[in-house]
Amino acid sequence: MITAAQLRAARALLGLDQRALAALSGLSLPTIQRMEASDGVIRGNVDSLMKLVGGLEAAGIELIAEGAVSDAGGRGVRLRVQMPAQSILAARRPAEEE
Repeated sequence: MITAAQLRAARALLGLDQRALAALSGLSLPTIQRMEASDGVIRGNVDSLMKLVGGLEAAGIELIAEGAVSDAGGRGVRLRVQMPAQSILAARRPAEEE
């Protein structure tokens, strides 16, 4: 459904802190903290997950599942398939080192 990384990225795109996201979604701050600290797909109460996703979507976030096409338009960020570690390191190196 939604991963912890997607949740953190969505919150960052909205410019919200954890407390504001809790208020937006109708969840407690500890629930948001626990969700963001989890590994991989967030597991939990279905009602809590639906409140979280509903709050994010109401604020303008489109959650894109693995392999899904985004048709909504607008600006956005999407994580591509994992790049090899050497490519990532090369991309992070300052140009003057090359």
